[in-house]
Formats: sequence, C-alpha cells, structure tokens
Amino acid sequence: MGIWQKEITTLLLLLLATAIVGGMTGLFLPLLILLMLAVIVRQVVLISRFEKWISTGGRNKYPKATGVWENIYYHVYRLKKEEKRRKKKLGKMIDQFRQSTEALPDAAVVLGMHDEIEWANKAAREVLGLQQSDKGQRIPNLIRFPEFIRYLKSGNYNVAVTLPSPVDNRIILEVRIVPYGAGLRLLLAQDVTQLKKMERMRKDFVANVSHELRTPLTVLKGYLETLQDLDDGHSPLLTSSFQQMQGQTERMQHLVDDLLLLTRLETQQKKPLCVNVPALLSQICKEGDTLENASRRINLTLETAAHIIGEEQELRSAFTNLLGNALKYSPADSEVKVRWYQDNQSIVLAIEDQGEGIAKLDIPRVTERFYRVETKRAKKVNGTGLGLAIVKHVLMRHDAQLNITSELGKGSCFSCRFPAGRICN
Repeated sequence: MGIWQKEITTLLLLLLATAIVGGMTGLFLPLLILLMLAVIVRQVVLISRFEKWISTGGRNKYPKATGVWENIYYHVYRLKKEEKRRKKKLGKMIDQFRQSTEALPDAAVVLGMHDEIEWANKAAREVLGLQQSDKGQRIPNLIRFPEFIRYLKSGNYNVAVTLPSPVDNRIILEVRIVPYGAGLRLLLAQDVTQLKKMERMRKDFVANVSHELRTPLTVLKGYLETLQDLDDGHSPLLTSSFQQMQGQTERMQHLVDDLLLLTRLETQQKKPLCVNVPALLSQICKEGDTLENASRRINLTLETAAHIIGEEQELRSAFTNLLGNALKYSPADSEVKVRWYQDNQSIVLAIEDQGEGIAKLDIPRVTERFYRVETKRAKKVNGTGLGLAIVKHVLMRHDAQLNITSELGKGSCFSCRFPAGRICN
C-alpha cells in the first residue's frame, strides 16, 4: 500500500471513530471540529520542524517523522546529498581548469560584462603586470595602450592586436579576445617577440638581397644589350642564347622590383591623399589596351565618380597587377570587365575575366608569395608569383579586402572592397 493510501486510510478511520463516538454521545460535530483542529495543529508543527531543518541548509540528519513527512524528509535529504556531490565534482573540475590555465605559457584573463577582471592566470600577472588585488578592476584602467582600448571597444575580435607588454616594452604581445557565455570574454595574450624579430630579420634580408642584386643585374643587362647590338645574326645559336639570357635577366629584374615593392609596403608609411580612382582606372585600362595591341579587350564601367583616401602609386600597382592577371590568364579574344561601383557598405573595384579559373583549394593560397597555380596550359605564362601578394598588402594598407570568386573553365572575379569611410571629395 502506498504512503498516500495509508495517510488517507488513517484519516478515514479517525473520521469513522469520531462518527461512532459522536453518535453514541450525541457530540459528533464538536468531536469532528476537535479532530480537524488536531490534524491541522499536527501539520503546522510538522511544517515548522521542516522549515527549521531546511533553513539550516539540511546539513544535519533529518528529524524523525512518519508517513508522508518521512518521505519528504528523505527525498530532500537525498537531493541535498546529490547536490553536494555535484558541487564537489564541479569544484574539482574548476580547480583542474585553474591549475591547467596557470600552467599555460600564454596570458589568460576572464573579463566580465563591463570589462572588469574576474580571474587571471600566472602568465597574465607576469606579462600584463596584473595583481591578485586587481580582481574587479576594469582592464582599460590597467592596460592603457590606445590601440588596445580601441580594440576592446570595437567589439570586432576577428583579428588580434599587437602591443608591447606593460611590464617590459621589449616584449611584444599578440592580444586576442574570445567572447563566450553570457557577456563574458576571455583575453589571451601570446608572447610573439621572437616571431616579430624573425619577421623583421626576414624583411631586412629580402630588402638587402634585393638591393644587392639590382647592381649586378643592371650591369649584366647592359652587357647583354651591347652583345645583342654586336650580333650580326650569322649564328642562330648565339642569337637564341642572347634572347634567352635577355628574357631571364628581365624576369629576374621584375622579381627584384616586386620584392623591393613588397618590402616598401611592409615597412614604409606614406601620407594618404585623395585619389581620383576613375581617372586612375581609365589610364590603367588605356595602358592595358596598348599592351594588348589595341585589341580593345577591356570593358571599363564607372558607376560612381567617388574618390578614395589612399596612396596613388600603391593603388596603381595593385590595380595593374589584377588587370594584368586577368589579361594573361584568359583567351586573347575574350573580354575583361572592369567595374567601379558603390553599394550600401563599401566601394568596390571588380575585375572579371573569362579565363581558366581557379580551383577552390587554391583560392585561399593565391595571395601567398611565390605561390602559382599548377595548370596544364598550351602556352607558358610568365610571372614572379608576387603580384597578388602585392595586391593583398596594398589593400591591407587601405583597410580593404580582396574577395575572389572563381569557377574552373569559366573565369574569375577579383573584388577590392574599400570601406565607405575612405570616400573623399
């Protein structure tokens, strides 16, 4: 028999006894009221005992009870034990997490909704200068670099920000913020001092080697031109050798020039001016038509007369590379569309060709230095493999993005998207 059935049976038996005694004495109604009062008082006492026990957190052994109340005490006591066991397990997991994050070589800081510090590991205290007492402090009050504060307020955490350590400015940190949970964020700071040092050494090496190669190449090219002038054409082998040497020298010259341009893009900062892009594109397309023997392959469409803030020579180099690639990698009788237009969020240069296209796996890599798509072609296409790398760096310096859509055998479209904030009169 269930516990509730026992309670109901007991109550019915009491009512029956009250009815019998009341019928014999003629006091049924007073006895019934007395029974109800006794039942209510008992329940009030039991509820009071339960409230007193639960108010202490149910830590101690529950008081003795009978019937339904014994079951209630038992179930609550069991839930409290299970909750205590879960808390203990969760506490162990949190301790393990904190121990593991304490051992991380990278700094980690948990930030609240209002940029306040909720927790920081050992590396954060070492490279960011945070203290245990800084818990609850807003991190912009402790790390006051303008670029970090702008990054924190922007809410755009797709790209990391690089800044010196507040403790030692010789240490370079790459800081990234990862949102998680309800308004919480995890700040990660990695020491990239050695990486930056190696990158600077690489840039210096490329710049120095490129500069050193220019002089011997110029001398070699000059002597080759002199020998070609002296060639009387009687020896086909000699004439062919001179032509091949001249072609390889020019290719090397283009490679050196592109490397020097990349070095300048990475190291030099120029004052931006208002660039008349429609006029620049018209000139570049006219030059492209001239190079293509006036075949009139280029279809230029200027849907907006907007100018943008930038460096004209850098933009000329980027646009020329994109147009040159479209002309080189598409059939000689096909059309190349150049479109300058504006949408709701940006101003766009789109260059579309009807060439061989690029495989999806190759698209993310085509802007890498010296990367060239391996395709079987009837005619070899010369190039240094640096053109799109130059385009990428130029667009980065102009806060722009390069979007590539392509389909094998149908052509490609390269879109340079400039933010609307760069539009000038």
